Amino acid sequence: MGKLVVSITCAKNDPDKATVGMVVANAAVASGQETVVFFSTEGARMGTLGYADDIREEGFKPMKELMDSFVENGGAFWVCTPCYKKRNLPEDKLVPNATLVGGAKLVEILSQGAACVTY
Repeated sequence: MGKLVVSITCAKNDPDKATVGMVVANAAVASGQETVVFFSTEGARMGTLGYADDIREEGFKPMKELMDSFVENGGAFWVCTPCYKKRNLPEDKLVPNATLVGGAKLVEILSQGAACVTY
């Protein structure tokens, strides 16, 4: 089983990119890859419970459904701590299976051979 990081750097500011990132993450985890979604910069907002519930990009499943499916299939969310704090987001309101992490955690998984794709 391989490791994959899907880095999502956008949210409602570019719902198309954010949605495609989650579609790719779902495909990866469904195919047996150890998959982490790393939310950073504006994408850190996606780590807040309820934030993504109204994102619906034409031609794709709603974001809430994509995120729920990802977690149900064993995926994990990592939310950039400095990005989250910069935006004054509530640390006690993270989406299920989300963890606040710093850059060192991302570097660790990448140094272990994880591939990374960014949206």
